[in-house]
Amino acid sequence: MLKKSYKIIIVPYTLFLLYLMFFGMGRTQMEDNLLTIEPIFSTINFIKGCISWKEIVTIVAGNVVMFIPFGFLGWIFPRLQDLQNLLFTFISAITIVEAIQYFSRMGIFEVDDIILNTFGVFLGFLMKNFIEKRFLNWMV
Repeated sequence: MLKKSYKIIIVPYTLFLLYLMFFGMGRTQMEDNLLTIEPIFSTINFIKGCISWKEIVTIVAGNVVMFIPFGFLGWIFPRLQDLQNLLFTFISAITIVEAIQYFSRMGIFEVDDIILNTFGVFLGFLMKNFIEKRFLNWMV
């Protein structure tokens, strides 16, 4: 039941997330292509420059939490049951999305986003394994 529900929900969820990454939250096309490749420090500087904790949680935690569902992709693609394959595939895909944001100027190519998003996938993978061990009879 859980796997069937996931298979139905993940496609519209992915499309919604792509919408947010390119058009959501008032995004407009920037005049310049922006690139942030200084890992961790750019997020720390972002946090220092924020006015409210709500903004920090929305952006930083959102970059982790919103990608947790992709840790369950092994339920659809057996090859992605292995953490190494999952992370390699995800990092490749998210790097392409970040590059499209850069070239379309509908976002910023940020290494920190790749790191935070990948951490979310890793957490999702751990959650998937936990669920599979605890709730084996729900997995049909």
